[in-house]
Amino acid sequence: MVKPRLLIKRLENNDDLPLPKYETTSAAGMDLPAAVKEEVVIKTGETALVPTGISIALPAGYEAQVRPRSGLAARDSVTVLNSPGTIDEDYRGEIQVILINHGKSNFIVSRGMRIAQLIIAPTTQVEVDEVDTLSFTERGSGGFGSTGR
Repeated sequence: MVKPRLLIKRLENNDDLPLPKYETTSAAGMDLPAAVKEEVVIKTGETALVPTGISIALPAGYEAQVRPRSGLAARDSVTVLNSPGTIDEDYRGEIQVILINHGKSNFIVSRGMRIAQLIIAPTTQVEVDEVDTLSFTERGSGGFGSTGR
């Protein structure tokens, strides 16, 4: 099987940071490091936009998803605010991660800290057709919790 290729550009002054990579042969995500110049303190209840020091070019028909690291969530109650954050195939700017501190104490982001995961996934675009009615389903317009507990 031929694997799709992810092109990564290391941004200026980030040669000391590792490139994202799979930590095990079966890992779904690659860890993203923090490319902060100096420590960033995220106070409880606050957010921070944390740079990663890289930009990417995705293969055609793919997106990158930025997801939380379970260790940060479990230990420190720190997660990715817009999870999963979507990086479109045509975006070429620096990948940045919106972290939020749900913990009871300040959280310090240091240079090189693994702050999130990057997942590469296929996408599909559809044709959009406006209609007057939609097909019937048993659920219908039942919303949140409508299918039971």
